[in-house]
Amino acid sequence: MRFEISKVLDAIEGRVCTDPSLARAVIDLAEVIRYQDIDGGRPASLLRLGMVIDALSRELEEDSVQVYAVVHRALLSDADLTSNERMVVRRWADDGLVEVLDNPGDRMLEVADLLGLPVLSRVRFDGLRGRFPWLVEQPGRVVAPVPGAGGPVFIAHVGGGHSPVAGKRSPTGAKLLARQWRCPESGCALFGGGGGGGAFADLAGGADRSPAAQPPPALRNGVPTCPRHGVRLGDAGPRPRTEVLAVRVGGLVRRRFVLSEEQPIVAGRAPEQDGGIMLGQWLNDEARRWISRGHVRFELRVGEVIVTDVSTNGSGIRPAGSMTESERIPLAPQQSRVLGENDMVELYPGVQIGRAEELPTGAPFTPTSVMAEAPTMAMRLPRP
Repeated sequence: MRFEISKVLDAIEGRVCTDPSLARAVIDLAEVIRYQDIDGGRPASLLRLGMVIDALSRELEEDSVQVYAVVHRALLSDADLTSNERMVVRRWADDGLVEVLDNPGDRMLEVADLLGLPVLSRVRFDGLRGRFPWLVEQPGRVVAPVPGAGGPVFIAHVGGGHSPVAGKRSPTGAKLLARQWRCPESGCALFGGGGGGGAFADLAGGADRSPAAQPPPALRNGVPTCPRHGVRLGDAGPRPRTEVLAVRVGGLVRRRFVLSEEQPIVAGRAPEQDGGIMLGQWLNDEARRWISRGHVRFELRVGEVIVTDVSTNGSGIRPAGSMTESERIPLAPQQSRVLGENDMVELYPGVQIGRAEELPTGAPFTPTSVMAEAPTMAMRLPRP
């Protein structure tokens, strides 16, 4: 059972980040782990985070969704967690995958405001409506995870609706995210050499991550501040440009990833390049035979996404709304093309990559559950 729990925690680790481009919701980890009514288990359990993430994936009808977690420092030594769970949270903190604060206060709402993200919380935040008017104006921006028949479901605190709703980044958030920031404290996991966040556990690594993945600074009297150390941040220049791309297989968005000006990204069946986007786990046998290990390379140059076919069999470009084969523009091996705003690269019929907001879902949804290896049936999602 201990091995099964470790595998679940590893899967959950791949769904927490502080990357503004990848996070889909904000949570207070100290709150979520104590949702005892979700599973009727012990007072605190890190596995409940996985159950809430799975619920978010079902609501958004998108696989591999990630959450931005704010963590009270006391959680690192919380006796209600197992020693293994405490070790895992400390690792997340050291890798900059979560924000660790002495007094989280309203940081969760500040992040949601700056990034335009929904908040998953049972707290009503009544005293903060003046500072964050969207708490009332946009009910779906704060939804409460509550027990449901197939796992947690969400209900809005105020007004109608029940699904998490994203807003737009605030003007202040956009300005903060246009710059890189540096913390004067040595070894800061959030604002050190590389920034915080990561798409999956295999991309984690503190200072090795892209500065484009830095979280938003906290604002203290209008001054950009490190939320962990409470010190003023230094402006380290413009943040690299980025584009968020998404992989859609069979009509379902399986994964998002961030393309920056710093380095190209290769996608394929099983790319050998560092940071490559592996598609093999979602492909049928025929698609695996057609799609090369490294099939297409994406680069961001002067704000334009350049796609180059590096495969054996070639690819295609589908302009916005094109469905027929005659509308598909062939992309031969070693050929490059600028990816239009609404274009999709098609590696194989039904296997597409394009800008995240231009890839709506439209297929029956079966999520890849982070709880698949949970040691008790009560913790697992029902199988279709």
